[in-house]
Amino acid sequence: MKKIVPVIILLILTGSVNLFSQELTAKQIVEKADNLQRGETNYSIFSMTIVRPKWTRTIEMKNWSKGRDYAMTYITAPAKDKGQVFLKRNNEMWNWVPSISRMIKIPPSMMSQGWMGSDYTNDDILKESSIVVDYNQKIIGSEPISGIDCYKIELIPKEDAAVVWGKVIKWISKKEYWQLKTEYFDEDNELMRTELASNVKQFTDRKLPSKLEIIPADKPGQRTVVIVRSAKFNIKLDDGFFSQQNMKRVH
Repeated sequence: MKKIVPVIILLILTGSVNLFSQELTAKQIVEKADNLQRGETNYSIFSMTIVRPKWTRTIEMKNWSKGRDYAMTYITAPAKDKGQVFLKRNNEMWNWVPSISRMIKIPPSMMSQGWMGSDYTNDDILKESSIVVDYNQKIIGSEPISGIDCYKIELIPKEDAAVVWGKVIKWISKKEYWQLKTEYFDEDNELMRTELASNVKQFTDRKLPSKLEIIPADKPGQRTVVIVRSAKFNIKLDDGFFSQQNMKRVH
């Protein structure tokens, strides 16, 4: 025993055995989930179907993003919208409309409005806010979503954060860090919408849900469904790609 005890102490001191390992913090969990979904850069092709009680509309698009500061979305269909481009660069958002040859700057006051008539806001599509930087995170429980054990994490916006929501609750899978469910609340703590993620698929170097569904809380028969068809992560993208000049050239 006299020989064993010093060996155990040595292993602990050198980090070979960690008897006091700490659970991940809420912020670390959210950051892992955010990094998995975003990557340093990414390029994706997806469709967005807007479902309303009396009509349905599908928009096809491509998206490029780099970190939290840059994002560009190019509309490929339908024909009447094809060629429209949305650019988010730092704290500014722009829309190039080729049919009228106009570059339109979208003011912060419009960030909460529906993007292309969908249940997603301008803020959602172009990632103007960050779930890591703009919110304080707290683990409030553990629940399964579709049979997958998840952390239940509450996000409260920081006082100086320019965000749309008064509170966000996320269910993030404990093993894979998939964001499987998200509830969005207004400043009066009223549930405004729910986002559900499903249909996990392999995208190059990672597995992620390929289907995202937004369901407004107070609008029966209304939802928006996004299907990610392909995605590549950590590709080469320079800051200069995200320019007003490139909005007119990208396709």
